[in-house]
Amino acid sequence: MKNASTAALAAAGALAAALTMSASSASAADAAGMEKCYGVALAGENDCAAGPGTSCAGTSKIDYQSNAWKLVPAGTCASMETPHGTGTLEANDSRLPS
Repeated sequence: MKNASTAALAAAGALAAALTMSASSASAADAAGMEKCYGVALAGENDCAAGPGTSCAGTSKIDYQSNAWKLVPAGTCASMETPHGTGTLEANDSRLPS
């Protein structure tokens, strides 16, 4: 009985690892031909990394937050117009929540 439990646990672990690797590959494939563009996301619509006090996707507090990014087609970020200028390829402190 112990061998059956061990085998089932090992199989479950292998399946979990395979699913995790599959999800990682899909994320990388989705990002192909894309770039992170800071300062273009609306509040709560960023893809990830909205600076200190935030964890990830959907955590930006204000529209066009300068340390929150959104994936956009490669080569288009600097041409994306916002009420506060254009998107940038690097985070900055120009527009942060109070």
